[in-house]
Amino acid sequence: MTPLNPDHLARLAQADPKLKPLTERFGHIQYRLREGSFPALLRLIVEQQLSVKAADTIVGRLQAGLGDVSPQALLSHDEDLLRGYGLSRPKIAYARALAQAIHAGTFDADSLRDLDIDAAADKLLALKGIGRWTAEVYLMFSEGRLDLFPVGDVALREALGWLDQRDSRPDEKYCAERAKVWSPFRSVASHLLWAWYGAVKRGEATREL
Repeated sequence: MTPLNPDHLARLAQADPKLKPLTERFGHIQYRLREGSFPALLRLIVEQQLSVKAADTIVGRLQAGLGDVSPQALLSHDEDLLRGYGLSRPKIAYARALAQAIHAGTFDADSLRDLDIDAAADKLLALKGIGRWTAEVYLMFSEGRLDLFPVGDVALREALGWLDQRDSRPDEKYCAERAKVWSPFRSVASHLLWAWYGAVKRGEATREL
């Protein structure tokens, strides 16, 4: 993890005054960074449509069972073993497809660094089981890309609804358009909204700024 850049926060507050209270309240948080390549993508596949706690449990079982979290290790385990770790059949298929692509050399996560955000996302989206949310979160957390706002993330959309004082959670189209004002630091705005959402859910903050 790395501290949020004060210059990025100042520019966000200037571009969108509604964000200023969040930059003041949550500007101390860390930008979340993860390892990349196969372990990170496998974890994101596990996390799809699961709570953080449930995903952490399954990832822990996978790490213990595989030993080395690598494409080769996963491919050496049959479906029954992988199901025993808590993976569903669709997620096993996605994990195996990812492992096979890396093992065969048809996908190289390191090559994403040389691509712009859209091209890197397209390369990830070509993998079975990797959707827009997974691709964008990977680029944000594992590559530190600063200009992403994953509109498929329910927590972000909920928090954006609070920010704009909407009566209901905004849809993806609204959020994509709304987030443009935060470019080129949409990932930083995402972190602020996630921090606010978490604080509200823990009873440490309110929806009113």
